[in-house]
Amino acid sequence: MNPTPLRRQYADPAIPPVRRRELWAWAGFDFANSGYTTVVITAIFNAYFVGVVAGGAPWATFAWTVALSVSYLLVMASAPILGLYADAHARKKRLLIVSTVACAAGTAALWLVGPGEVPLALALVVLTNTAFGIGENLIAAFLPELAEEEGMGRLSGYGWGLGYVGAVLLLGACLWWVQGAAGRGSDTGTAVRETLLLTGATVLLAALPTFLLVRERVRAAPVAFAALWQASLARWRGMLGGASDLLQLRRFLACLVAYQAGVGTVIAIAAIYTQQALGFSTAESIQLILVVNVTAALGAIAFGHLQDRLGHRATLSLSLWGWLLAIGLLAVSEARPVVWAAANLAGICMGASQSAGRALVGAFCPRGREAEVFGLWGIAVKASMVLGPLAYGAISWASGGRHTLALLATALFFLAGLVLLARVDVAQGRREAGLQGAR
Repeated sequence: MNPTPLRRQYADPAIPPVRRRELWAWAGFDFANSGYTTVVITAIFNAYFVGVVAGGAPWATFAWTVALSVSYLLVMASAPILGLYADAHARKKRLLIVSTVACAAGTAALWLVGPGEVPLALALVVLTNTAFGIGENLIAAFLPELAEEEGMGRLSGYGWGLGYVGAVLLLGACLWWVQGAAGRGSDTGTAVRETLLLTGATVLLAALPTFLLVRERVRAAPVAFAALWQASLARWRGMLGGASDLLQLRRFLACLVAYQAGVGTVIAIAAIYTQQALGFSTAESIQLILVVNVTAALGAIAFGHLQDRLGHRATLSLSLWGWLLAIGLLAVSEARPVVWAAANLAGICMGASQSAGRALVGAFCPRGREAEVFGLWGIAVKASMVLGPLAYGAISWASGGRHTLALLATALFFLAGLVLLARVDVAQGRREAGLQGAR
């Protein structure tokens, strides 16, 4: 990584300088936590839940999306108070450690889930995905402290790219373990459960560099809990009622809710769609998602550089058009070459859209309000994760399992995102944040 202008420069000698290893440690957290989403939410446990734990029941996909929605609602409810508390008490790192340990331990506990144990499975998914979401908000809040605005796109892209690399390595190990089940005298279901032990351990171990190297630079200015609680309620009223001192940020968060609903849907139902709608085996599904994570890593890194040149908004718009093309290809053909092409295009756009969205929020973030603003970002992301997967699950259930119809409905979220993105004035948003320039 180029030290300038990527690393943020501080004139105050009391604030420790940003070291290069700290940037890698920050980006490496995505390496750690992406393993959780890939194995549990996207590639392995979601399909195992629908096909084995719930026995392929018609309501299984809907139950899965409801559990995810509950976890996202919990993250949304806690985001304002946790963000304000972390800013006031300089506790982002401590809260990040607690949430990561909870996610890792709960993931390992999914090893206990067998056929018919639906309540236990759903409870652990709610726990782990809530902890993951809280940690995602907290690690993102470090971004403006570590990078200059001109380098946020690159650093965010490096993070997403490393995240997909971690997902590929872990998913590859899981695929090897599942495919070797028969040779060990085991079965696929047992092998799937054992991959969850591996995933929990990987999340915790890979996060250790972040815990050890990333430093808290916000100075603590403790505030009584009662005052923080009232402030968090005010933030909720501001988000829900439309009042905000950061108008362009608010507009972009509305855009993010729309397009991220589509992204979140694809993440939540990828393995379910390939196995239930396209007839993929467990191994084939894992192989496809494994390759898609490679293209997603490339997309995140390549578009991270592109957005620092082309601009965050233009780069994001390009990725949303790519999403629409990918969904169109999947809807018109079930031929394996077309499916692979569409899935990899979606992978590129997934890395690009997520990286660009996080960087644009960073560009709209006033100094000293990082945890607060990225807490609102977390609310928007989690609101989308409630809206998108739940809509998909409801449509597929109501239509008697017509997954293609539910996927086509998902395209509407990306269209809405494009429309709302056109209303975002990046230059004005930077002025509202007390910054200058337009990207």
